[in-house]
Amino acid sequence: MTESSHQHAFASLTPDTMLDAIESTGVVCNGQFLALNSYENRVYQVGLDDSAPVIAKFYRPGRWSEEAIQEEHGFTLELLQADIPVVAPMKLTSGDTLGRHGEFLFAVFPQRGGQAPDTSVTDTLYRLGQWLGQIHNIGAKKPFAHRPGMDLLEGIEVSNRLLVEGDWIPADLRPAWDSLIPDLQRLCAARVDEAGPVETLRLHGDCHSGNILCRDEQMLFVDLDDCRTGPAIQDMWLLLNGDDVERGAQLGELLEGYEMFRDFNRRERHLIEPLRCYRQIAHCAWLAKRWDDPAFPRFFPWFAQPRFWSDQILSLREQLSALQSPAITVPGQY
Repeated sequence: MTESSHQHAFASLTPDTMLDAIESTGVVCNGQFLALNSYENRVYQVGLDDSAPVIAKFYRPGRWSEEAIQEEHGFTLELLQADIPVVAPMKLTSGDTLGRHGEFLFAVFPQRGGQAPDTSVTDTLYRLGQWLGQIHNIGAKKPFAHRPGMDLLEGIEVSNRLLVEGDWIPADLRPAWDSLIPDLQRLCAARVDEAGPVETLRLHGDCHSGNILCRDEQMLFVDLDDCRTGPAIQDMWLLLNGDDVERGAQLGELLEGYEMFRDFNRRERHLIEPLRCYRQIAHCAWLAKRWDDPAFPRFFPWFAQPRFWSDQILSLREQLSALQSPAITVPGQY
């Protein structure tokens, strides 16, 4: 679908619209808007006349229901009330944390600074594990009613179908792609079986180092836009880097802190490679779904190039090899 055939979601989000939305909350802007790095939503640093700048987030229309966004906010506020360091939405003059202006839902957050944690430092991983254990204790208290769960196998199938039926994969690369996907699905299913039954709970959902801020020895978890129901390992594996031995040692450090607050089913380590496979294919599908948004061709021009797809096939072949190898192990554990 091209931009000429469909008005993209943020076409009407003009500077005047943003200004009116923010000032409808009772604050007075000084007219300074700085666009921040966000593609799924639109996020801006907004200058105020009489106080520090705030961060305004305009949600992509149609992505989440109002109830699902309110669940995100509610979960974040639960974490904040439990003294877990998160950046939570601010209450607006309406008394709610979610505002509406025309077709747009929006929220306002306090501005916080910091840098991504250095996960090569064992103490950092230990401390992250401590916080994740506490986050998951809150997450396990009740379920989400409006936000999705993580069905790995169905998610791979749905994403692949979107890519294939949309003719996103170049014709000369389709045979290689089509031969890989069934093998990946089969091996992912085998790994899910190896993991066995696992508990699911409310998660951060996208817990990588870019969504954690460190400053003055303090950590802050940000951006729960992808919070959902899933296995605990989903909030851990994106923090692991390096070869199998290195990632096993890093997971051990995370779990040493985590298990001070919450037990962890070590069989969940069998889900790491299926989750990686799911994320890679889902990322391609996400780009395809968002291609009518002018920001995407501008910032991801390589997505429409054959080289991107040949690189994806190479990466998926490497993923196939990873799925055929034993799951990472934690030092001192089975």
